[in-house]
Amino acid sequence: MTDTSTSGPTTHTIRPWAALAALSMGLFMIVVDTSIVSVAVPAMVSGLHTGLNAVVWVTSAYLLTYAVLMLLTSRLGDRYGPKRVFVAGLAVFTAASLACALSATVEMLIAARVAQGVGAALLTPQTLSLIGHLFSDRDRGRAMGILGAASGLATVTGPLLGGVLVEVLTWQWIFYVDVLFGLIALALSLRVIPDWRPGHARRFDAPGILLSGAGLLLIVFGVQNGERYHWGAFLGPITVVEAIGAGAALLVAFVAWQRVNRNEPLVPLRVFGDRNFSAGTLTTAALGFALTGMFLPLVIYLQSALGLSPTQTGLLAAPMALVSGLLGPVIGRLMDRVDGKYLVMSGLAGMALGLGIIDLQARADIPPAHLVPGLLVIGAGMGSVLVSVNTVAMGSVRPELRGAASGVFFTARQMGAVVGSASIGVLLQARIAASVADAAETAAGRLPAAHRQEFLAHMRLAAEAGPGNTGPGTGAPLHLPAHLARQGQFLAEQALRGGLTQAVRETLLALIAMLLLGLVAAAAMRRADPRPDTPEPAAERVADTR
Repeated sequence: MTDTSTSGPTTHTIRPWAALAALSMGLFMIVVDTSIVSVAVPAMVSGLHTGLNAVVWVTSAYLLTYAVLMLLTSRLGDRYGPKRVFVAGLAVFTAASLACALSATVEMLIAARVAQGVGAALLTPQTLSLIGHLFSDRDRGRAMGILGAASGLATVTGPLLGGVLVEVLTWQWIFYVDVLFGLIALALSLRVIPDWRPGHARRFDAPGILLSGAGLLLIVFGVQNGERYHWGAFLGPITVVEAIGAGAALLVAFVAWQRVNRNEPLVPLRVFGDRNFSAGTLTTAALGFALTGMFLPLVIYLQSALGLSPTQTGLLAAPMALVSGLLGPVIGRLMDRVDGKYLVMSGLAGMALGLGIIDLQARADIPPAHLVPGLLVIGAGMGSVLVSVNTVAMGSVRPELRGAASGVFFTARQMGAVVGSASIGVLLQARIAASVADAAETAAGRLPAAHRQEFLAHMRLAAEAGPGNTGPGTGAPLHLPAHLARQGQFLAEQALRGGLTQAVRETLLALIAMLLLGLVAAAAMRRADPRPDTPEPAAERVADTR
C-alpha cells in the first residue's frame, strides 16, 4: 500500500485529475523553455549588445543545470515529499523567469537561466512519482496520455510561441509569459496536489552526487562547446576531448560507487533489473536526441532556405503540435488494451517516416505547404511515443524506487537532448560548408573564368558565417562588374539555398538513424504485469491537499 502520510488535521478527498492539470502545466512550461529561446537569439544579440557565442550560453546554461541536477532532485521528493519539491521548483522557475525578463546584460540573463535550470530539475522528476501515487493501473495510462500530450504540445509550441512574441512584442516576453503561467500553476498546485510524503528518511549520497554531477557537467560542457573551441584547448592546456574523457571516467567511478555503496545510493542499480525500465531509458535517450536535434535543421531549412519568418515557421509546425496533442489522450486510453511497447515502436517509426518524407521532398523551391503531410506524420509519432514510453518504462518500477527511477529516466532524456542538440549542430555546420561549396562550384561555372575564384571565396565566407546568417543575398559577390551583378546575386542565392537544403537532408538522415536505434531498444520491452502494491484509485483515498 502506498504511504499516504499527511501533515495537519484538515483532510480532503484527492482530486487526481485536477492535480494532473497542475502537473501538466508545470511540465509544459519546462519543456517549452528548452526550445522557445532559439527563435529569439538574433533579437537577444541585438538587444543585449553582445555576440552570438555569449547568447549560445543562454541555452547551454539552462540545459547544463537541468541535466546535471536531475539525479539529486529526484531523491528530494522521496525525503521531503514530491508536492513540496514540485512547488519549490515552480517557485524557483517562476522567479528566475522574471529575472530573465528583467536582465539588462547577457551575464545577468545567463545567471537567471541557471536558476531556471535549477527550478526545472526540481520540478520534472516529481511528475512521474506523483502520477504513480495518484492513479491506479486502470487510470494511469490515460493520465500519462494527458501528460505526454502536454509535453508533445510544448515541444512544438515553443518555436511558434517564441516567434510570435519576438515579432509582435520583444524577446523579454518569452520570459514574462513564463511568469504568468508559473503563478497560475503555483496557485493550482498548492490547492489540488496532495501533500503526500513517502516517509523515506533518505540519506544523501554525497560522493555519488559529486561524481555524477561533475561527470555529467564535463561531458555536457564538452559536447555543447566542442565546436566553439574546435575540440582543442579551452582552459590552459586542457582540451575539450580531455574534459569529455574525464567526465566519462567520473561516471564510470560513479557506477562503481553505486555498486559498492551499501547505504542509500543515488541510483539503486537494481532498478535496471527491470527490463522495461532499462529498455525505456535507452529509448527515451534516443527520443530526446531526435526531439531536440530535429528542430535546428528544420528551422534552418524553413527560414534560411525557403525564406519563411519565425512566425510563419511556427504556423507551419502548428498542425504537428495539434496532432501530437490530440493523439496523446487517445494513446493513453489505448495503453489499457494494447501492448505498450508496440505503441512506443509505432511512434518512433512514425517520427522516422515523417522525417523521411520531408527528406525526400526537400528542395530549395518547394512550396512550404507541401511539407505539411510529413510534419503531420511526425506529430502523430510524437503523440504516440511521448505517452507510451513513460508508461511502459515506469509502469513496473517498484514504488520505493520510483523517485530514483524517474530521476534516471528524465536525466537520460535530457542528456539525449543535449547531445542531440550539440552533435546535430556540429554535423549541420560541417555539411553546410561542404554542400554550399559544391553548389558554389557548379554556380561559378556559369560566370566568366576571371570572376570565378572571387565568387567562390565569397561563398565560403557566407557558409562559414553560420546557418543563421545565410539568408537570401548574404552571399552576393561584392566586386562583380555591373553587368554581372544581378546574375551573381541570383547564383549566390541559389547556391546558398541549394547547399543549405542538401545539408539539411543529410542531417535528417542522422536523426532517422537515431530513431531507428531507439526502435531497436523499444523492441526489447515486454508487457508489464500489474504489481500487487499498486495504489488504489485516488478517489478512494484522502490526504492533506494544502
